[in-house]
Amino acid sequence: MTSASSLFPAPPAGGPVVVVIGSGDIGVAIARRIGGSRQLLLADASKTRLDSALEGLRKDGFWPEGHILDVSDGNAVHEFAQHASRRGRIEVIVHTAGVSPMTNTSCPQIYKVNLVGTAYVIDSFYAVASPGTSMICIASTAAQFVTLSTSLEQHLAKAPTNQLLQHAELDLNSNDTMRAYGTSKRGNVLRVQAACYQWGQKGARIISVSPGGISTAMLEKEMQGDLRDHILAHVERSGSRRIGTVHDVAGVVGFLTSQEASFITGTDISVDGGQVSGQRWHAAGPS
Repeated sequence: MTSASSLFPAPPAGGPVVVVIGSGDIGVAIARRIGGSRQLLLADASKTRLDSALEGLRKDGFWPEGHILDVSDGNAVHEFAQHASRRGRIEVIVHTAGVSPMTNTSCPQIYKVNLVGTAYVIDSFYAVASPGTSMICIASTAAQFVTLSTSLEQHLAKAPTNQLLQHAELDLNSNDTMRAYGTSKRGNVLRVQAACYQWGQKGARIISVSPGGISTAMLEKEMQGDLRDHILAHVERSGSRRIGTVHDVAGVVGFLTSQEASFITGTDISVDGGQVSGQRWHAAGPS
């Protein structure tokens, strides 16, 4: 089948660049939301997932450029950021790549991909940011359900990336992947907060977005396992009483990367339909 993009001219070379790292359901929805009329670079560690995303986008008239990228490889992330900057001025970077504790992933993998990988992305794209650049890191509301010491939070926020896993309270040999996931996502939120000042020195912004339960292939796997009742309870106690959609997240990212959000930086935005609030105040049921 002929793709729609093959029938029309591509966005001008040298024009503004949008980078989306992670071609899962949320990443593709964001690419569709903000990738039109810009040079769109899409990256993922999985060739199969990336090829599927590229095919779908091209059929709908987008001109994405695909890259295989393992975010836990700092040199590869650096080279990718440099390549993106050579394509034109980078307007937006959205980092959605990560691994879930529900996919037979070990604690070391969770920390290396979700925690260190995100730090690599922040570092490498800071080097090529310019006035007006905005970066969004997709975290998770799981970050709000872990309690960390002040020492560990300070470390996650400000330790050099090559020392990020060197803290006594980070147990890489643990089997508690749920805690590792929550800790890694808390680290993402803290890292963004700590990076805000430095990014601001360039006239750039950096923000984290924490989705709650969003209807994705990942959530579907979780609903088939031991977390089903837990997820349904969160939804029942939430203000919205529903699971979110990838378009809910993409809409927020679209706003945050627009001029209307130019005063928003260094903070975390929850897109959870009130799930965290419900869990905090109504865990024992409405009163």
